[in-house]
Amino acid sequence: MNKTVTINLSGTIFHIEEQAYKVLEKYLDSIELSLEPDDDKKEILQDVELRIAELFREAITIANQVVTVKMVEKVIEVLGEPDAFSNGPEGPTEQRSSGPRIRKLYRDTDNRLAGGVCSGLGAYFSVDPLIFRILFVIFALMFFSGVIVYLILWVVIPEARTTAEKLEMKGQPVTFENIKRSVKAEFENVKRNFNKW
Repeated sequence: MNKTVTINLSGTIFHIEEQAYKVLEKYLDSIELSLEPDDDKKEILQDVELRIAELFREAITIANQVVTVKMVEKVIEVLGEPDAFSNGPEGPTEQRSSGPRIRKLYRDTDNRLAGGVCSGLGAYFSVDPLIFRILFVIFALMFFSGVIVYLILWVVIPEARTTAEKLEMKGQPVTFENIKRSVKAEFENVKRNFNKW
């Protein structure tokens, strides 16, 4: 019989084997130690914990409600070890992750003009969003169906809110290094926009 511990990970309660908890705690500590003490450290850790919680929710079944060591090891395999990234002359290089490269359709509200539908379609298909914007305008002027289709897509397609969703939208694996890079880029963008004021 294995002892279990109850944890709160990004607002979700999980029951986790004691040994699995120790492995997870060691992994999160190694991530925290690998980060430099700058403004976005807390944000990176929150996004990593959010992604771990998502992966745990996917792995938990009705038959098995407890997070096991195997599940934690799978999460570490998907996200990657922090020390698996080396700083060479070109900067950090990522170890090839076995994490899935799943491209999902989301609305990209960071680059939106209206609802983020066109920029989300552009990110999903790796095409300039301007092409979709032009198509919607043409269909709106010719048949008025462009407006209706756009509004339907606005309602149906979810917004990319988390860093993991934004990475999935672009077809990038949701690894620790990609989360870290994305959060740092977001902070730099906010700083640049703030300095313009």
